[in-house]
Amino acid sequence: MAALTRLLRAVQQGAVPVAYATGTRLRAGASALAERVGWRPALLPYSGYASTHQARVLARVVLAPASADPAARRGVAAWRRLLTLECPAAEVRVELAGVTTTVSSDDGGLVDVTVPLDEPLGDGPATALLHVDGRPPARVPVHVVTARRGVVCDIDDTVWVTGIGHPLQAARRTLLGTSSTRRVVPGMAALVREAARRQEGAATVYLSNGPWNFAGVVTRFLRKQGFPAGAVLMTDWGITPTRWFRDGSEHKRSSLVRLHEDLPEVSWVLIGDDGEHDPDLYEEFARAHPGSVDAIALRQVAPDARDAGGTSELAGVPVVRGTDGDALLPLLRAALR
Repeated sequence: MAALTRLLRAVQQGAVPVAYATGTRLRAGASALAERVGWRPALLPYSGYASTHQARVLARVVLAPASADPAARRGVAAWRRLLTLECPAAEVRVELAGVTTTVSSDDGGLVDVTVPLDEPLGDGPATALLHVDGRPPARVPVHVVTARRGVVCDIDDTVWVTGIGHPLQAARRTLLGTSSTRRVVPGMAALVREAARRQEGAATVYLSNGPWNFAGVVTRFLRKQGFPAGAVLMTDWGITPTRWFRDGSEHKRSSLVRLHEDLPEVSWVLIGDDGEHDPDLYEEFARAHPGSVDAIALRQVAPDARDAGGTSELAGVPVVRGTDGDALLPLLRAALR
């Protein structure tokens, strides 16, 4: 049985690069056809962040009709946002605070560039201008971090109801929903605001395993529900050169490490839920970076009748648990006091 399992695993692993190469060829063919009918590179802006000496600017290059702005779509079902033609190796000029740099989009069309700053950006959000293929510049928001407090907040089953524990329901909400149809978790906007209270210039980062295609949906939902503005860090779905599906845990782990490297003076409040990997990832980060976590707040997705939530401690960090933001708010307020 063990030998058969190893054989099946080897066959599966061997099939992944073939499937990835086939998908790459199909996308290249579709892109060539789109370019022949006049589609040109265009930009989808994503929210980034900046310290006093550098900024992380995020966007994606896709192919779109010459007269269309793909970033302007509203009220579109989420599944339709997956139907994009990413544009790799596109030359993009980035302008921010008098600094100009030119980069190329990666294999998935993503632009993720660190811009060194000659002078610190002013308080409040800044705007980078990104140019591609002669189109009007795309305005890309950059959230300036000047405080020593930061908040990292998960999205699925923390900010809005997804129901990861029920795959069919989760798929329906994820693929058919819009920013107007998604249901907010009660009290979470107030909880995120409390985590950054009295900290002008606090970092607020929303971290999700959802695809970059949904970043606009997430951003509009957060704004509509009264969450503080902040950077949105997502990932890509689908086949990679080595895996059938991207590793969500690794995405969140590497994103937390990157935030610590980019903003080493910031101490974080980590907000998530207990439905998947957040508790383990947050514990791992807190133990690896002592003094860099002020508190951990976990929404109980399916609380046990014997577990009414409350406050505990992990590696010297207070951990609060509750069924929603309303239950977590007084516990987090007391922990941060």
